[in-house]
Amino acid sequence: MAGADNILLRFASEADLPDIAAIYAHYVAHSVATFANVNPTEDEWRRWLADHTGPHPAIVAVMGDRIVGWGTLSRWNARCAYRTTVEDSVYVHADMHRRGVGRALLGRLVELARELGHRIIIGQIADHQAASERLHESFGFRRVGCLEDVGFKFGRAVDVSIFQLTLRPPPDGD
Repeated sequence: MAGADNILLRFASEADLPDIAAIYAHYVAHSVATFANVNPTEDEWRRWLADHTGPHPAIVAVMGDRIVGWGTLSRWNARCAYRTTVEDSVYVHADMHRRGVGRALLGRLVELARELGHRIIIGQIADHQAASERLHESFGFRRVGCLEDVGFKFGRAVDVSIFQLTLRPPPDGD
């Protein structure tokens, strides 16, 4: 997969899990970008990767020989009626912000969602993070709502804004 400038995008592998986990750990400890407050174990990361193949891929962004970010398309909801709706997640290494990594990852996730036949991509953005909101909007996502005070982290309630990108209209039938 090609990316912006010197960013290589490729599907994640088990060898990438330590770097993926390290990037995520920063957000667990310092951000409401995830509501997790404990880092996943190695076994949990392996199960996570096994769940992120086929129609729900995990990708990494590589610069040189360093993984600088990762992203996924995940199931929005396990019920059958939601089978063509996915949620995107994008995490960029803390010292690599504003270098096009998030843009490259989200752009590729949108392409993959189209290729895989998904219809809707949902982005959940906690705490009204302007950079994440602008990134999603730049790809055509629109804000469709806000879940107020649904998260609680770092001693405070946190809103989650919901963004949606419709890739294709619904089919005529089931």
